[in-house]
This record gives sequence, structure tokens and C-alpha cells, in this order.
Amino acid sequence: MPSLIDIKDLSKTDILEIWESVGNVIPVSADVAWSFEGNGIRTRATFVQAFQKLGASYVELPNFLKTNESVEDLAGYMDPFFSLYVIRDSNHERLEMFAKATDKPVINAMSSRAHPCEVLTDAYYLSTKFSNLEGLKILLWGPVTNVFRSWHSLTEVLNLDVTHYCPNNYQAENNSIKYTDNISGEFDVVITDAWVSGFSDKKYCLNEEYLEQLGNPMILPTPPVTVGNELDKPISEFKTFAGYKQKSLLLPVQMAIISHLLRVS
Repeated sequence: MPSLIDIKDLSKTDILEIWESVGNVIPVSADVAWSFEGNGIRTRATFVQAFQKLGASYVELPNFLKTNESVEDLAGYMDPFFSLYVIRDSNHERLEMFAKATDKPVINAMSSRAHPCEVLTDAYYLSTKFSNLEGLKILLWGPVTNVFRSWHSLTEVLNLDVTHYCPNNYQAENNSIKYTDNISGEFDVVITDAWVSGFSDKKYCLNEEYLEQLGNPMILPTPPVTVGNELDKPISEFKTFAGYKQKSLLLPVQMAIISHLLRVS
């Protein structure tokens, strides 16, 4: 059953079809199981709106995966009621196991290891902003996070030009990513994410001086942003900030993802 737990679950054709349908998605007949751990105000708001705008019915099932039941039992008992699951849960491995157990598509609304919908949205924005996504020089800035792992996956699927500025001891094994701990050269886009727990190296606090050294690339932060960690001042004060409206694309991209998975399931 096709699901989106990690971007590598999709082919290049899948991704391009999703992006091509953004803004042109027709209503769907679907019953959605919806479970959302934590706050995630942007992701929560846009997914609920996506269900409503698509005309899908949805039932909130808090802490859906946080049970002692096996994933096989959960899927076996719940599948008759639903055509799609959208789940945000920190336990990435259990989410993967459930996706394999169910007969219905599953969308990862964020886990400890991946944030596929967020990254597909940001990459879609870049594909519309620049003429050639695969020709962009993209720089990931900071320690490896779930968002950056999804960028790694997208890099593999689309063969993107991505460099990751990251401390050596925080790098994750990935042969498709060019890691560096000494930044140089010019880039088109620099992407930040909230620092992982326990990380405090102020060398990775992005500022205007760094951006000038990089050729004044667009800065595309992943909220929520902590001033003094990933950025040295509020994002609104950066001259090359992509802008708040960029994240409004979460809604139409999530709608396109839902529609695509229902269509190919």
C-alpha cells in the first residue's frame, strides 16, 4: 500500500505529479483517521483545513499508536472504518511498522526521523520560485534533524545539489549528501531548522555576515525559530527571508498529497 512515511517512499514521478496538481485538486470521498502528537500549530491547522476543503470526513484519534496493541491488531480492527491515516507521532519505527501492517495509505505528519510534508512544501516553493530546482545550490545549516533527514531523502530521489553544514559528530550516514564543517562558496538557498536537544554550538547561529559570505542566498527557515540558536535575530529582519506567506503552501501541498495517495491506493 503506498504511504508517505519518508520521502523515499515516493518516486520522482510521484513527487512531480503531486506538485503539478497543487491548486487543482478535486474533492475526494474519504474517511480519515487523524492522530496528532504535540503542538505543531502550522501542520495541525493546515491538515484540518485540508480535510475540510477536500470534503473528507475525519475522526481524531489521540495517541493512536501509543497503545500496547500490536500494529497488526490496530490495522485489522481500524481499517474497515477508514480510507487514510494521517499520523504525527515521535516513534518513527512504530509508524513505519503500522504503515506496513495496514491496507490503507498512511501519511507521516511528522516523526522523530522525518517531516516529509514540510519538506515537499518547501521544495515545491523553491521549484516555483526558481526556474530549475535541480540546478539550485541548496545549503542545509545546522545539526541533522527530522527535517534535514527529509531533505536528504528528497536529494536522493530528485538528485539535487545539496550541501549540509554540520558538525562532524552530528552527521548522519548518507552517501548522497555533501557534508562540510568549513563553509565556503556561494549558494542560492540556505535552510535552517530548530536545533536538536543538547546542541548549543553558536558557530551555527546564522547571521547576516555569514549570508554575505554565502552570496546572500534566500533564507528559508523551518519554524518554530529560536533567536539565539539557529538565527541571531528575528527572521523578519533578514533581508533575504523567504517570507511568511511561503508557509501558506502547506495547505495546497497537503491537499495534493492526500489526493495523490488516495488515487494510487
